[in-house]
Amino acid sequence: GYELFPWISGDSSSSFGNIMHLLVTELVVLFSILSMVLIALSGRKSGIPSLSAWALSAFLIMTIGAIGSGLMPKAVFGLFERFSTFSTVIFNTILGLYLYWGKLTPPIPKKNNPIT
Repeated sequence: GYELFPWISGDSSSSFGNIMHLLVTELVVLFSILSMVLIALSGRKSGIPSLSAWALSAFLIMTIGAIGSGLMPKAVFGLFERFSTFSTVIFNTILGLYLYWGKLTPPIPKKNNPIT
């Protein structure tokens, strides 16, 4: 979405491209936060506490990155921005590994068959 609607510094902030850039940015942040929280909660309920811990860790690192990029000097802005970006990328890698190892497949329910 960022490539489709790049920020145009010469335009006003109310131009279509700049509004769409802000909208895409807000949606990415909202869905990133929402997915981390929902995965953390569902990991606890579904019996995969390690996935919940990974999600909470990624969420905390992402939050530290956002806070740090706002509070720290501009010279280290990129470092804290990487916290937010890389925590999400690493968490996606971990989700892929969980899928590959078969840890996210639901258990097969046992049928109550009186004949067998």
